[in-house]
Amino acid sequence: MEKTVISLDLGGTRIRTARLSQDLEILERYETLTLADQGYEPTMARILAALHKVMPLDRQRVAGIGVSAPGPLDPASGVLVAPPNLPGWVDVPLAQILRDEFSVPVFCGNDANVAALAETARGAARGYRYAIYITISTGVGSGVINDGRLLLGKRGLGAEAGHIPLIVEGDRVSSVEKEAAGPSLARRVRRLIEEGAPTVLRDRVHDLDELDARAIGIAALDGDALAVQTIRYCGYVVGLGIVTLLHLFNPEVIVIGGGVSQVGELLFNEIRATYEKHALARAYWEDLKLAPAALGGDVSIIGAGALVVTQGGQEDVTQVIAAIND
Repeated sequence: MEKTVISLDLGGTRIRTARLSQDLEILERYETLTLADQGYEPTMARILAALHKVMPLDRQRVAGIGVSAPGPLDPASGVLVAPPNLPGWVDVPLAQILRDEFSVPVFCGNDANVAALAETARGAARGYRYAIYITISTGVGSGVINDGRLLLGKRGLGAEAGHIPLIVEGDRVSSVEKEAAGPSLARRVRRLIEEGAPTVLRDRVHDLDELDARAIGIAALDGDALAVQTIRYCGYVVGLGIVTLLHLFNPEVIVIGGGVSQVGELLFNEIRATYEKHALARAYWEDLKLAPAALGGDVSIIGAGALVVTQGGQEDVTQVIAAIND
């Protein structure tokens, strides 16, 4: 009997569930609003209802439920510690709640780790055993695949590349996320505009407080000098973070996702130039593949399913997927 996999993508805005084949093809999906401001109990009721929508009646056909959720969370226990976009959720034993409801195995992972697993299973890093995924969006998140397995650390809190510290402007200590995430880029541009920097962005928003990374990216693609400078600064900062990752993990491929990555080669060229300039030796990057994420909005659904087929990311994802497809 062929097994099926159930995925839950729990976000601050939407709850998405899906039924997948064992090789992580999406067979059925369902989506509803999270409405997290209504509190814990109504949100949990919506989660369970959304899972019932895609759950087969025959539970013996279900290999497990994979959950992509915002951190911090403990993947070993499946406890969500205190996700910032789910108010009132403190030490919620989500995995146990789902096991009690559906009587199937449950595996949880934070969204960036899950995305790394997805891109290695079916996306831009497919076939690679040493991969790093970085998302540049509201924050800078990351996941590391080392020798085919998801790197988690003692309590599942590892691989947070966004918080690599950087010294900028004298002795001020910042981080990759604080300098390169979307809101940080918008604050940087607002400050430069207020100081008199010329830009088309001044006329493209009614209020500078409305300025966001998407608008900056569009202006950069149109050739606006300030926007181009800002995207290059983002690439420089992310590139410096990647230098540390190259030295620590020696990956074969780095996949970049998230909204800011949509500007494409303008960002990627700066990232590449930075790590090539500052890495300890050419051997760290001469065969390195730098690629845009390939799975788009399905990355969390596919990654949650990958958690199931790899037993929480602890089985070699490349071997598991190869064996399923044989």
